[in-house]
Amino acid sequence: MDHPDRVARLHSLAAAFGYRYHGIDDLKDLEASLQMDQEALDLTPMDHPDRAEYLHSLAISFRDRYRRLGDLMDLEAALQSGLECVQLTPEDHPRWPGSLQNLASLFGDRHRRLGDDKDLQQVHTYYTALFGISALEHVESSWAAALDWASFSEEFQPSHVATAYQAAFHLLPEILCMEAVIPGRHNAIHRLHMHRLLHVGQATSAATRSYIGLSQLTSAVEILEQGLETMMQQMLQLKPDMNKISPKQADDLKKFSWELYNGSAINPREVEAKRKDLLDNIHKQPGLEHFLLPRPYKVLSHASQGGPVVILNSHSRGCDGIIIPNPVSDPVHVPLPNVTLELLKFQQNALKQLLNHCNVGTRGFPMSTRLFGHREGFMFTTIEQQFIDLLTWLWKNVVEPVYQVLASHDIHNGRLWWLPSGSFTGLPFHACPPTDQFIHSYTATLGSLLEARSKKPSNVQHKIGVVGVTHTGLHRANYLKQVKPEVEQICSIFKDHNLECLMGEKATPTAVKNQLQNCSWVHLACHGVQDLKDPIKSRLLLYDGELDLETILQISFSDAEFVFLAACQTAMGDANFLNESFHLAGGFIAAGFQSAIGTLWPMNDQDGPLVAESVYSHLFRDGRQPQASDAAEALQLAVNKLRAEKVPYERWVPFIHMGV
Repeated sequence: MDHPDRVARLHSLAAAFGYRYHGIDDLKDLEASLQMDQEALDLTPMDHPDRAEYLHSLAISFRDRYRRLGDLMDLEAALQSGLECVQLTPEDHPRWPGSLQNLASLFGDRHRRLGDDKDLQQVHTYYTALFGISALEHVESSWAAALDWASFSEEFQPSHVATAYQAAFHLLPEILCMEAVIPGRHNAIHRLHMHRLLHVGQATSAATRSYIGLSQLTSAVEILEQGLETMMQQMLQLKPDMNKISPKQADDLKKFSWELYNGSAINPREVEAKRKDLLDNIHKQPGLEHFLLPRPYKVLSHASQGGPVVILNSHSRGCDGIIIPNPVSDPVHVPLPNVTLELLKFQQNALKQLLNHCNVGTRGFPMSTRLFGHREGFMFTTIEQQFIDLLTWLWKNVVEPVYQVLASHDIHNGRLWWLPSGSFTGLPFHACPPTDQFIHSYTATLGSLLEARSKKPSNVQHKIGVVGVTHTGLHRANYLKQVKPEVEQICSIFKDHNLECLMGEKATPTAVKNQLQNCSWVHLACHGVQDLKDPIKSRLLLYDGELDLETILQISFSDAEFVFLAACQTAMGDANFLNESFHLAGGFIAAGFQSAIGTLWPMNDQDGPLVAESVYSHLFRDGRQPQASDAAEALQLAVNKLRAEKVPYERWVPFIHMGV
């Protein structure tokens, strides 16, 4: 019983039982963990250096039993142990942040139970102390703590909500930094999922809604954009461009970040200070003011250089629109009182079911085609009427309120960009207006639109690439009969230009990849497949192989301007993610193209030649040099021709434009 290692082994066993309790939820494990924690502490002298560690473990065990059984004595015991732990722990100790987080959480539990306002102040005190220190070595647990603080504040301390979300989103650049500089680092956002934390997308929509509720619209735009860009960078595995800084700066940043993250720094505060000085010097360099930092509204607002941008945010506490009218104006709130999260999900599901009735493959299908027709079977309402009902609901409850606010700012026509997020994703807002003076486009983030605008159009004649694949030679994808006439029509329009055509067996993945590198304008007529589980594996089905988004993102594009994705499902997003950036069309924009045409669901094969001919005839009319920024208008004119011919809704609604 008096073995010198007994206390350490009791502590290890207590930890093991605690881990198993959290894994299989057996109360006996929790009781065993608590008993061993208590015995280890009882055997530890008051002046022993490990006493604080044992107090921390005991506090967690008492906390877990309180949350399981609700005995107030356990909560008081947890608080007593936690407070003593903090008193014995130096502020530069690795355990210090966790001890502060635990105390903040415990005082929150007691306030929920007893309603004592003194506990509210303690919650604020300990969370404030936690986020006043370096977070790099415990970035993921700090992210969880910040979201817990925000959730608690929304319920009990609304005045502190903004501070809590600021603390949370201040950590996102650090997460991205870890992704960029640490060798072999697993996807940080995935690790957050593994820790059962809130999805970054959910946190972003919640934070945005909170800022809207506080009438802090500038902050709402900034935090939504930061969340959108973080998710896009993580899902597409894009990393901060370390090539923008000098090799020595990059090496030092990697070194300091790694030492802080893995706890190997002998003096963490000194290393943190060096890292901060390094980043401060980087931020003083022209063009690097926002390196590893979110962009402020005064920069983001320039995304509206060509026309207003409409941001749509969905949350259980309310759905809203925010308009950026122009680069010099403040954002404008668009209340959407008749829109709820449940209604949006209902409309999304209704659209999927409607497309299924039309025999149109959606993202849930492993293989979609451009060939479809109406299924036979009894329906209470016609497919046409169901489309009308869906578009009418979107018009009355989302688009018309936006138009009314635009009109109040004397904006009645011209270009208009939609930036839907959350459950607004994948809904056809561009197709709702009964009559329309606006030319609609979509963007995945404000940043991607800024990047596209920053590229100057080439003054030299465009090199145009055309790809046509009627069948892959590998998959059982349907034969695309209209691809050949589609390509022939396009080539006739481009006959006086620098043209490279890859048709049939010539359109191999290697050949298409080379074409993408060398051509500024590209037309892709082929099958395409979305990958729900891993968006960067979404791919084009070419002859004798595939070209996935991961490969496309690795291509060095120098003069990329416009891509027409006449493939299936090239622009359909997924409401399970934050926005619609995780698809092929958005991927091409992220890769470096300025402008893209895609479809929300598979196009009808026979519409390929009609739409392509109309789009390119407008862009190349009168022998002029085409501009990527004219593609949205060209698409709208082409779709209007389909509508004039009374084609079914499922054939003209899916076409969308992204980018400039």
